[in-house]
Amino acid sequence: MSATPEVSWAEGVRRGLAGRCPACGQGRLFGRFLKVNDACRSCGAELHHHRADDLPPYLVILIVAHLVGWGILTAETRFEVPLWLHLAVWPALTVMLSLLLLQPVKGAVVGLQYGLSMHGFSAARRRGG
Repeated sequence: MSATPEVSWAEGVRRGLAGRCPACGQGRLFGRFLKVNDACRSCGAELHHHRADDLPPYLVILIVAHLVGWGILTAETRFEVPLWLHLAVWPALTVMLSLLLLQPVKGAVVGLQYGLSMHGFSAARRRGG
């Protein structure tokens, strides 16, 4: 395998958001919903070095809480919305947004770590995989 070209942190984040390998942008980053593949099937880049841990859920909570909080505040101050509608819409929207955002955010964190050569990615990039 040849040495992989330098990938900026922004390109790594963009590829991770799309669920693609941060090294080549072609292979799939995830084998299952939140399980990062050990290596890219397209370029062979090692991906097991990532340490996304708790950052993706924290970021998802931050994003979803602001969106849903803004929605609740807007609905309460500008419209007369019955309580049953609040109880039906906001919890469902919170769960849906959380599930939709968790994988792309985790991919972005892994891509950021790859682009910044964190957690063993620098040695893997020097080896060419």
